[in-house]
Amino acid sequence: MGISQKFKEWVAPIDEDEILEVEEDDEEAPVISEYEAPKSKVVNRVPNDTKMVLFEPRSFDEAEEVAKRLKENRAAVINLHKLQRDYAQRTIDFLTGVVFALDGSIQKIGHNVILCAPKNIGVHGNITLEANEED
Repeated sequence: MGISQKFKEWVAPIDEDEILEVEEDDEEAPVISEYEAPKSKVVNRVPNDTKMVLFEPRSFDEAEEVAKRLKENRAAVINLHKLQRDYAQRTIDFLTGVVFALDGSIQKIGHNVILCAPKNIGVHGNITLEANEED
């Protein structure tokens, strides 16, 4: 027993019954090291009152996160500029299926930018993508 441990016992003595209770609690909840803890890709959690989420995926794997938000009845704007052309098309195909399953809508709102909305969020209006159109 070290000096610091002796000092702690002298300042705040601990009954052996209390030690046994603590040890029993530790047995019920296994201690998970930082190495074993699951790692989440999502750094920022989306607040519950959010109606629209913006995404800029860097890999096809991030399309699953967009699908989760759509299932939570949130609209999503996805900027596909950082994806290779093949992966961008694959992401669009996947999200089209998700939106179809949710009876939602998907719309191109810019070059490599799409809007996905679930059924409960209405999208009104059109965006013209041609620069030559005159008013």
